[in-house]
Amino acid sequence: MTGDGIGIGIGLVRSVLPGDGELRPVSSLPDYALLGVQEQEFADSSGVATVGTIESPAAGLAARACQALLADQDPGAPEPDALILVGPRSPDVLLGSDAGQVQAEAKLTSGFALTLDGLGCAGSSAAWGLAHDLLTADPSRHSVMIAFASRPTGLDRVRYPVTVIGDGAFAMTMVRGGRPVLRAHRLETDGTFHDLFSVDYKQAPFYEWVEECRSPDRYRFELAMQSRLRFGRLVDAVLEDAGVPRSGVRAVLMQNVTAGAYQFYESLLGLPIHPVCATHLTRYGHLGAMDVVLNLERLVASDELTEGDHVLVLNNSPVAAWAVTLWEI
Repeated sequence: MTGDGIGIGIGLVRSVLPGDGELRPVSSLPDYALLGVQEQEFADSSGVATVGTIESPAAGLAARACQALLADQDPGAPEPDALILVGPRSPDVLLGSDAGQVQAEAKLTSGFALTLDGLGCAGSSAAWGLAHDLLTADPSRHSVMIAFASRPTGLDRVRYPVTVIGDGAFAMTMVRGGRPVLRAHRLETDGTFHDLFSVDYKQAPFYEWVEECRSPDRYRFELAMQSRLRFGRLVDAVLEDAGVPRSGVRAVLMQNVTAGAYQFYESLLGLPIHPVCATHLTRYGHLGAMDVVLNLERLVASDELTEGDHVLVLNNSPVAAWAVTLWEI
């Protein structure tokens, strides 16, 4: 997918993040004390110093972010034509609708709401690609809202061998004339990894839910090799789609999983990962699909970039899904 001259980009972004009093050192988490030696060593070396804990169900947290965004819109601005809720790690209800709850609590009375699910962390990248397509397909639409909340699946926050989970939420809009502008975007999935991670939620109460990795070695090696191949190809394709050389990329962002992941992708791409990513990883932990949105929002707000600069955003998940997006400031 490439931008089409309409100039569809980001309107507003609003984040709900834990305050200083809601940040906890990883070593003080209840599940940390129950970890084995190998798992504790992983948590200690992950690059995460603290994680935020916000006492709220995921849907309510996402609704708070939507309410904050709507409150900051220009007076008289029309409601978004659609709400895309990026699926949480576990829905708050079965048979009901988390997307409908967010729509109701945010007091969005027009348009339609849906959940984009099954892509893990890459869901936010898929959502802004879908929002771009919805606006392109129907000139009568003016904006699409995207929302997500990061909460752990059960009580545990240390996801060995992946990361440490923190709480947070975001809402953003994709609009005509928005900036940064989405210049090019590609997404791929590999269904053979669909059951690499799972939670046996039907056989245990919520407080006993434990995320299980079927094969840590498959995660570390086979999936890592797939990521190397996929990202290498996707980055080349996205830059070619936009007609932008690698030398024209001003900054590279990705999701915040572990400190070692930054080194892996820097060696793969030959491009440095912007330090804003590591800053957020250290303070907030992994925020799932929120990571890339927060990183992009804070980088743009820093005034480090100038109009016309290009930012490459990488996003992937153990599902497995890979997404690459090129934004123009």
